[in-house]
Amino acid sequence: MNNGNVSDEISLRLLDELTKEPLITQRALAGRLGIALGLANAYVKRLYKKGYIKVKTLPKNRIKYIVTPKGFAEKAKLTYSYMNRSINYFKEARQKIEQTYGSMMASDVKNILLWGDGEIAELCYISTRGLPLKIVGVVSDKKIENGFFGHHVYTAEDIAGLNYDAVLVSSMERNVMEAINQTGIDPGMVYHL
Repeated sequence: MNNGNVSDEISLRLLDELTKEPLITQRALAGRLGIALGLANAYVKRLYKKGYIKVKTLPKNRIKYIVTPKGFAEKAKLTYSYMNRSINYFKEARQKIEQTYGSMMASDVKNILLWGDGEIAELCYISTRGLPLKIVGVVSDKKIENGFFGHHVYTAEDIAGLNYDAVLVSSMERNVMEAINQTGIDPGMVYHL
């Protein structure tokens, strides 16, 4: 995601929080958004200067933030943009999954071990429906029985006894390939999205 999108996402989340709770402190805003207090302050000032919010001083040094009609219009625009980016991201991910599954089927892969248990893994699982492919397990940091659409979630140490034809990397974490290499899995059995 580029910096413009990150900035838009922070602005959208701020406008959303201020709509829900106009008497919130900037410290609480920063905490909810997971950003530094100074950054929250800078974004609040930017929203104010653009006319998206009004600031009303109350007794006891309290501040009330009021989202203006212009702010609501901006929030709607940012929401539409965010949803559009999200839909495009998932469309692209789905296309990559379908291409990868096509390659797997051409190589006579039947049983797949998913490496990762996030949203991409969920798309991978859903995309197997109607295909001659079977998810036999999921690898993650924590072992959970029947924790992923009824499949066991294994740790890397637990996969030695599993019967699979290929591993599909469905995680965006940086250390995934290092973990796979440490298990001794043949690199020719590993597919990437």
